[in-house]
Amino acid sequence: MSSAFIQAAVILLREGLEAMLVIAALAGYLSRVGAGHRIQALYGGALVAVGASIIAAWLFAVLNSGEHSDILEGVIILFAAALMLYVSGWLMVKQDPKGWNEYLAHKADTALAQDTVWAVGALAFLAVFREGAETVLFINALATTEGGWSAGLFAGLGAATIGLAVLFYFINLIAQKIPLRPLFILTSAFLFVMAIKFIGEAVQEFQEQSLLPFTELTSLSWLAALGLNPTLEALSLQLLVILFALATYSVFQRNSRLTRQSRASTSAAAE
Repeated sequence: MSSAFIQAAVILLREGLEAMLVIAALAGYLSRVGAGHRIQALYGGALVAVGASIIAAWLFAVLNSGEHSDILEGVIILFAAALMLYVSGWLMVKQDPKGWNEYLAHKADTALAQDTVWAVGALAFLAVFREGAETVLFINALATTEGGWSAGLFAGLGAATIGLAVLFYFINLIAQKIPLRPLFILTSAFLFVMAIKFIGEAVQEFQEQSLLPFTELTSLSWLAALGLNPTLEALSLQLLVILFALATYSVFQRNSRLTRQSRASTSAAAE
C-alpha cells in the first residue's frame, strides 16, 4: 500500500467527514418529517459546493501560489456556524410533538417553512465548500510532493469516497429508526456542537492572521488533540454563544408556555 494511497484517503476522510455528517443528519431529519422533497435542496447545495470548491482551489492556486486565505476561510466558517445555530434552534423549537403538529397544520402544503429551506441548502453548501476547497488544495499538494497523480493517489481517493458513502448510508438508516422527537433533539444537538466547534476554528483562522489576540490556556492544551482551540479568546466566545443560546431558548419556552395557557383559558371560557 503506497504512501500516496494512505495520505489521499486520510485527507479526504478527515476533510469530508464533518461535512458528510451535517448533510446526513439533515437528510435523515427531512426524510423522517415527510419533507423528502426538500432533500433536493440539501443535495443541490452540496453539489454546487463541490464545483465551487474546485474553482476556488484553482483560483487560490493561480492567484496565491496555492496558499489559501485564512481570513476568507474564517468568514466562511463563521457563516456556516451561524446557519448551524439557526437550524439547530429551529429544530429544538419544533421538537415538541404538539408544537410540530400545530406547525404542520399551519403549513399544510409544506413540511418546512420556506425561510428554513434556504438555510438547509446554504448550510449544505457551506459545510461542503469549507472542506472541499481545502481538500482540493491538499490533494494537489500531495500530488506535487509524490511526483504526480499516481494510481495509488486515485485509489486512496476512491477508497475514502466509498467509506464516506457507507457511513452516510448507515447514518441515514439509523435516523429512519429513531422516534421523531429524539431525532429532532439529536440533530439539533449535533448541529449546535458543530457550530460551537466551527466558532473556535474561525477564531483560530483570525488569530493566525494576527487579527485577534492569542492567549493560550496551557491547562486546557489537551483540547487541541480533539481539534479544538484552547485559547482564552475562542473559549470565551464559545461560552458567550452557549449562554446566549440557552437564554434565548428559555425565553422562547416561557413565551410558548404562556401562549398555551392563554389558549387553554380562552377555550375554557368559550365552553
